[in-house]
Amino acid sequence: MSEFERGRAGHYVRQPAGYRAFLPAPLPPAPPVRLDGKLGLQLSRADRALGRLDGSVQTLPNPDLFVFMYVRKEAVFSSQIEGTQSSLQDLLAAEADVFGPDGRPRDVDEVLNYVAAMNSGLEKLGALPVSVRLIREIHERLLRGVRGGMHEPGELRRSQNWIGPGGCTLADATFVPPPPDVVPQALGELEKFLHQKDDLPLLLKIGLAHAQFETIHPFLDGNGRVGRLLVTFLLCEREVLCKPVLYLSHFFKRHRQSYYDHLQAVRDAGAWEDWLSFFLTGVTEVSGEAAETAGRILELREEHRLVITHGLGRAAGNGHKVLESLFDRPIVSVEDVREVIQTSYPAANSLVKSLEGAGILKEITGNSRNRRFRYEPYVQLFIEG
Repeated sequence: MSEFERGRAGHYVRQPAGYRAFLPAPLPPAPPVRLDGKLGLQLSRADRALGRLDGSVQTLPNPDLFVFMYVRKEAVFSSQIEGTQSSLQDLLAAEADVFGPDGRPRDVDEVLNYVAAMNSGLEKLGALPVSVRLIREIHERLLRGVRGGMHEPGELRRSQNWIGPGGCTLADATFVPPPPDVVPQALGELEKFLHQKDDLPLLLKIGLAHAQFETIHPFLDGNGRVGRLLVTFLLCEREVLCKPVLYLSHFFKRHRQSYYDHLQAVRDAGAWEDWLSFFLTGVTEVSGEAAETAGRILELREEHRLVITHGLGRAAGNGHKVLESLFDRPIVSVEDVREVIQTSYPAANSLVKSLEGAGILKEITGNSRNRRFRYEPYVQLFIEG
């Protein structure tokens, strides 16, 4: 590999304090990405997998019910990469204001913020393109009132940050991003790249943009989570998917060290093709898993509709109403059920017992009062899938 190719992604510059910081080169890479046999084949597979996923989601009776849980699954995995311990069950319980014997998990608010940041960004995409402004607004929402909240949410960093094992310093860091005075220009160049007209296939463009964002590392905290949100926002902005259902955090978490190694190899050796190969593998795998989950949701819905129709007698009509509501509110109380079917509390309580007996609902508090019930088979699809 020539020195020119080695510097495709940028170069290190020694700073007055003695450490070396990385100055990223603008995208697209030069020399251009080599879309040869292997990478071209992977791109074709990823495109087909995305198409199958989009088709699978559109067959659902209400795709938004799938999105509800998928956003939450992504929030959990993306936050876990950054060190949180909260699970999907913890997140759902917190949203339903249900606390177990150990109380509210300490870091679940970070996951709740991720859900809020994701939804906020998706809502704004109609009026605001993927841009530095949108990224800053999402960052502010992500860190509002949680760990990292003292690190200037929504503000580009004004001091040097670095990446490495706990306790390391600038001198022995694994990677030192560009100095703070370089960050605004680097982000501006990234925004320009995102919206310029070119012949780059969209998935390659998104893969390049994610790696570049992580290299710029424009905030003091939350860069990994914002960078992963960026992938989803770009797919939705370009209407590759009808709904935001491609989330790579599960893949990145499974292959965390490879993820970090590939990003670092881009900086050190200009290994863009190897990174894009890894990225496209993730798109293909995660698209297939999501499409399979969508199919299992359809099967589960039909299975439970039959159970309700044949097992609940005259209460079947109300049972079907509750079943549909459980897809976007998988944890409920008897009072919640009463509001859905607009009946008396005793009638709602009787229906909940019937749904519990049918294996559709599961009581999760162990209380005699203020009980909560979870649509357990549905939640398990996202834990297992």
